[in-house]
Amino acid sequence: MDTTQLVKGVLDLAVLAVVADQDGYGYEVVRRLRAAGLEDVGDASVYGTLRRLYSAGALTSYVVPSDEGPHRKYYGINAQGRHTLEQQGKTWASFSQTMHGLLETAGVKA
Repeated sequence: MDTTQLVKGVLDLAVLAVVADQDGYGYEVVRRLRAAGLEDVGDASVYGTLRRLYSAGALTSYVVPSDEGPHRKYYGINAQGRHTLEQQGKTWASFSQTMHGLLETAGVKA
């Protein structure tokens, strides 16, 4: 199954979850998402999601100088972002439970 559309639908939630665990800069967030199992997540999609969540007020940002190259812009979650994470997390849990039940009814082992 092509997971591209599934990832698009939950990328906000995934990024918020990763940043809630620990602040991170763009490519670090990409690496952490991939390490968690979202191997097909695109760099541009994550960078766009970070910018959009920041613009929406769900993330804070700060710049950290780097001796190895350009300065890095780190993102951290704030109270609004935690609220969004909680609400979207509940929605995802409910949706996931519903899908699991449908698959079980159909005899598919998930």
